[in-house]
Amino acid sequence: MLSEQSAVTVRATLPAVGASLGEITERFYAGMFAAHPELLRDLFNRGNQAAGTQRRALAGSIAAFATQLLEHPDERPDAMLQRIAHKHASLGVTADQYEIVHEHLFAAIAGVLGDAVTPEVAAAWTEVYWLMANALIAIERRLHEERGGHGWRPWEVVERITETADVVTFRLRPADGGPVRDFRAGQYVSVRVALADGARQIRQYSLSGAPGPDERQFSVKRVHGGPTPDGEVSGHLHARVRAGDVLELSEAYGDLVLDVGADTPLLLASAGIGVTPMTALLAHIAGSGHRAPVTVVHGDRSPADHALRADHEAYAAKLAAGTVHFWYEQDAPAGAYTGYVDLTPVPVAPGTRAYLCGPPPFLRAVREQLMGKGVAPAGIHYEVFGPDLWQAGRG
Repeated sequence: MLSEQSAVTVRATLPAVGASLGEITERFYAGMFAAHPELLRDLFNRGNQAAGTQRRALAGSIAAFATQLLEHPDERPDAMLQRIAHKHASLGVTADQYEIVHEHLFAAIAGVLGDAVTPEVAAAWTEVYWLMANALIAIERRLHEERGGHGWRPWEVVERITETADVVTFRLRPADGGPVRDFRAGQYVSVRVALADGARQIRQYSLSGAPGPDERQFSVKRVHGGPTPDGEVSGHLHARVRAGDVLELSEAYGDLVLDVGADTPLLLASAGIGVTPMTALLAHIAGSGHRAPVTVVHGDRSPADHALRADHEAYAAKLAAGTVHFWYEQDAPAGAYTGYVDLTPVPVAPGTRAYLCGPPPFLRAVREQLMGKGVAPAGIHYEVFGPDLWQAGRG
């Protein structure tokens, strides 16, 4: 994929570029947002920008893509590209915006590395960028075609359900009364809201109910401050949105979906609000006649903090061969474990396919434990809420 001369140049300069990516991306975002403030106002997550997590995610994806090109020149890192493309498609990222990114990214590279950016170096890294960008553009175009194009559709909230002190579920139907396109369990939608300062911020929320003919359901955890700002969209949804209000939703996207037969053992592991796609997956599995063992794993602060717990347990109880393992940091009831998720006592059947969702430390720990129990890396799939900071390219 990468030309021979560019491969030599990228291999020689990857350590220097990789070491400077944090500074490069900080300068890149500052320059791009100065020239295009509408991108920060209406497309990029302002909370992630304030916390610096989006910058680290971009740096990781570029370095991972370049490394993959060098280590596996005849393969495309589809796991990473698919995950990014689904996010971009749900946000409505357009092909011309890749031109904007290219302009400001390479201005930042030249500004940070100075004379080290020779014409040969610039040409090699431009080739890396457009290999990645054009692959994403093609995948995103296909995803939009499958879903009838990208567009924001008004949906009316028909029910608001308080799940826990910090989690609310919204059930919605199309405000225009038109037909609803199918989605796959495990996918998410983008939700766009108008905030008090005029910004139209977008967030993705996993669909937490089983695919239905005319409804969407997603659950929102209110993001409290601390080292990062309070969640402005989650706070808006919790404080202001009630039954009868209208929200703008995208079509459903996401690649944390089941693509296995009824005889494949499954393990669904989640922590905290990562339970949302797992509930939808469980609802689908319970109604699909799945015959093989299904292991359900979840960790939370306490039973009171376990959102969708009743649905989680009810769908698991409908499985033909299901087992449930819950961990709580405090107030663990009989039959549950105390502490953090630890798969040591959990049997894992040969040939298991695993699906994970939760914060990065949880994902790392569970992935390592699963591989220690013989689960192939290719059989471990995950969704992380927010920028993907921990695996950059692994499936």
